[in-house]
Amino acid sequence: MYLKFDNINNNLIVTLMGELDHHSAEEVRIKIDDRIDRDNFKNLIMDFSGVSFMDSSGIGVVIGRYKKVESREGKVLITSLTKNVKRIFELSGIFKIINTYNNVEEAISSI
Repeated sequence: MYLKFDNINNNLIVTLMGELDHHSAEEVRIKIDDRIDRDNFKNLIMDFSGVSFMDSSGIGVVIGRYKKVESREGKVLITSLTKNVKRIFELSGIFKIINTYNNVEEAISSI
Protein backbone atom coordinates (compact mmCIF):
# COMPACT_ATOMS: atom_id res chain seq x y z
CA MET A 1 0.00 0.00 0.00
CA TYR A 2 1.39 3.35 -1.10
CA LEU A 3 0.06 6.62 0.37
CA LYS A 4 0.39 10.03 -1.26
CA PHE A 5 -0.28 13.04 0.97
CA ASP A 6 -1.39 16.48 -0.23
CA ASN A 7 -2.50 19.63 1.54
CA ILE A 8 -5.24 21.52 -0.27
CA ASN A 9 -6.82 24.48 1.55
CA ASN A 10 -5.56 23.03 4.84
CA ASN A 11 -7.35 19.72 4.19
CA LEU A 12 -5.32 16.51 4.28
CA ILE A 13 -5.77 14.56 1.05
CA VAL A 14 -4.61 10.94 1.20
CA THR A 15 -4.48 9.04 -2.07
CA LEU A 16 -4.34 5.32 -1.36
CA MET A 17 -2.82 2.95 -3.92
CA GLY A 18 -2.68 -0.82 -3.68
CA GLU A 19 -4.43 -3.26 -1.36
CA LEU A 20 -5.92 -2.07 1.93
CA ASP A 21 -6.16 -5.27 3.92
CA HIS A 22 -5.04 -6.78 7.22
CA HIS A 23 -1.42 -6.71 6.03
CA SER A 24 -1.35 -2.96 5.37
CA ALA A 25 -4.08 -1.50 7.62
CA GLU A 26 -1.91 -0.84 10.68
CA GLU A 27 0.78 0.96 8.66
CA VAL A 28 -1.87 3.06 6.88
CA ARG A 29 -3.46 3.98 10.21
CA ILE A 30 -0.14 5.02 11.74
CA LYS A 31 0.95 7.11 8.73
CA ILE A 32 -2.37 8.96 8.43
CA ASP A 33 -2.63 9.61 12.18
CA ASP A 34 0.94 10.89 12.24
CA ARG A 35 0.24 13.36 9.43
CA ILE A 36 -3.03 14.53 11.03
CA ASP A 37 -1.31 15.10 14.38
CA ARG A 38 1.92 16.59 13.05
CA ASP A 39 0.27 19.16 10.78
CA ASN A 40 -2.90 19.58 12.88
CA PHE A 41 -5.35 18.91 10.05
CA LYS A 42 -9.04 19.23 10.77
CA ASN A 43 -10.48 17.53 7.65
CA LEU A 44 -9.40 14.33 5.91
CA ILE A 45 -10.23 13.38 2.33
CA MET A 46 -9.44 9.78 1.42
CA ASP A 47 -9.07 9.11 -2.32
CA PHE A 48 -9.65 5.42 -3.06
CA SER A 49 -9.10 5.65 -6.84
CA GLY A 50 -5.95 3.52 -6.63
CA VAL A 51 -7.24 0.85 -4.24
CA SER A 52 -7.43 -2.47 -6.05
CA PHE A 53 -8.66 -4.52 -3.07
CA MET A 54 -10.02 -3.79 0.40
CA ASP A 55 -11.30 -6.01 3.20
CA SER A 56 -12.91 -5.28 6.56
CA SER A 57 -9.57 -4.03 7.91
CA GLY A 58 -9.93 -1.09 5.53
CA ILE A 59 -13.31 -0.28 7.05
CA GLY A 60 -11.61 -0.24 10.44
CA VAL A 61 -9.00 2.22 9.17
CA VAL A 62 -11.70 4.57 7.86
CA ILE A 63 -13.87 4.34 11.01
CA GLY A 64 -10.85 4.96 13.23
CA ARG A 65 -9.86 8.06 11.27
CA TYR A 66 -13.50 9.21 11.35
CA LYS A 67 -13.49 9.06 15.16
CA LYS A 68 -10.16 10.85 15.38
CA VAL A 69 -11.16 13.66 13.00
CA GLU A 70 -14.64 13.97 14.50
CA SER A 71 -13.06 14.58 17.92
CA ARG A 72 -11.37 17.61 16.30
CA GLU A 73 -14.75 18.74 14.94
CA GLY A 74 -13.61 17.94 11.41
CA LYS A 75 -14.91 15.79 8.58
CA VAL A 76 -13.80 12.65 6.79
CA LEU A 77 -14.79 12.45 3.14
CA ILE A 78 -14.31 9.53 0.77
CA THR A 79 -13.77 9.90 -2.98
CA SER A 80 -13.27 7.91 -6.16
CA LEU A 81 -14.52 4.50 -5.08
CA THR A 82 -14.04 1.58 -7.43
CA LYS A 83 -16.96 -0.78 -7.86
CA ASN A 84 -15.54 -3.49 -5.58
CA VAL A 85 -14.46 -1.09 -2.83
CA LYS A 86 -17.82 0.69 -2.97
CA ARG A 87 -19.54 -2.66 -2.37
CA ILE A 88 -17.48 -3.24 0.80
CA PHE A 89 -18.46 0.23 2.05
CA GLU A 90 -22.12 -0.41 1.24
CA LEU A 91 -22.14 -3.70 3.15
CA SER A 92 -20.56 -2.02 6.17
CA GLY A 93 -23.17 0.74 6.36
CA ILE A 94 -20.44 3.38 6.51
CA PHE A 95 -22.31 5.69 4.12
CA LYS A 96 -24.70 6.50 6.98
CA ILE A 97 -21.92 8.49 8.68
CA ILE A 98 -19.40 9.37 5.95
CA ASN A 99 -20.19 11.10 2.67
CA THR A 100 -18.72 9.93 -0.61
CA TYR A 101 -17.84 12.03 -3.65
CA ASN A 102 -16.84 11.35 -7.25
CA ASN A 103 -13.48 13.10 -6.92
CA VAL A 104 -11.29 15.17 -4.60
CA GLU A 105 -12.39 18.51 -6.10
CA GLU A 106 -16.05 17.71 -5.40
CA ALA A 107 -15.19 16.74 -1.82
CA ILE A 108 -13.22 19.94 -1.21
CA SER A 109 -16.03 22.12 -2.52
CA SER A 110 -18.44 20.48 -0.05
CA ILE A 111 -16.44 21.47 3.03
